[in-house]
Amino acid sequence: MQISGIHHVSALTADAARNAQFYTRTIGMRLAKKTVNQDDTSSYHLFYTDAVGSPGTDLTFFDIPGMAKEYEGVGAISAVALRVRDAAALSGWLERLKELGVDHDGIAERAGRPSVAFRDFEGQRMVLVADGEEPRVPPGQPWARSPVSPDLQVRGLGPVTLTVREAGRTARVLTQILGFREAGEYLLPEDPSRQALVFATGEGGAGAQIHVVERQDLPFVRLGRGSVHHVALRVPDDLQHAAWLERLEAAGFRTSGIVDRFYFHSIYFREPNGVLFELATDGPGFDVDEDMDHLGERLALPPFLEPQRKEIEARLHPLEIPRP
Repeated sequence: MQISGIHHVSALTADAARNAQFYTRTIGMRLAKKTVNQDDTSSYHLFYTDAVGSPGTDLTFFDIPGMAKEYEGVGAISAVALRVRDAAALSGWLERLKELGVDHDGIAERAGRPSVAFRDFEGQRMVLVADGEEPRVPPGQPWARSPVSPDLQVRGLGPVTLTVREAGRTARVLTQILGFREAGEYLLPEDPSRQALVFATGEGGAGAQIHVVERQDLPFVRLGRGSVHHVALRVPDDLQHAAWLERLEAAGFRTSGIVDRFYFHSIYFREPNGVLFELATDGPGFDVDEDMDHLGERLALPPFLEPQRKEIEARLHPLEIPRP
């Protein structure tokens, strides 16, 4: 029973239309699913992925118009990485980010890999990280209609960074409950006086790491636009998923139980520093209700919400999605 890497990351935006423009036309990912937040159907839930919606490539956003900005603090997922091929790809991205006016830093090393930090239009903290010639987590498939050339395209999610009050408490959950292992440490390029601890799972590599930074000088985070809501970890099938639920509850965690999200099955829980984790199955996948060639072109609703389609559509604000 082993977690194989990062499944998806879900963040917050106050402007779904501009968000879609940025992540499909600037970053070049595919909008594989346009649906709703199943816990609040007045809000869109947008999924950006590789060409075929592979697990491990999902960067998702809940759209909450009018949401205030984030106030940074502990108990937070403070950065999300996207894997690209290699250092040459990072050099290409530097030119692209500069040309498109995206706020970004230069190339810096994180956990032994070259990377480029950047911020989207709401201040969402992202990092492009070189995957390497032989990535341990297989890369996603290039999207033929992306405005980004195949040699530069995002290949999947990389490490997420957690900023917490007490790193030891998070480390114990990662290693003793979730089966991660200690995999080193490094100084943060943006603040060399601070250290990040590296934890790896599965085959390791950029697609299977969590980085943890301890900050005792910050208040607890106030989520808002530009925040990350939760990180989901990959579980291959329902049998192992049920076993993980037993393990978490035996360890004393309060969980959501198994939640059917239709495209995958989920278990939610918080670690002691307040970060929200999800364990998500690899399947059934995004093509369970849409043809692969037409993913994300219409509002998709799982079967248990389909009878409410008229009411749901009436509550949603119009959303024009940019098309290639």
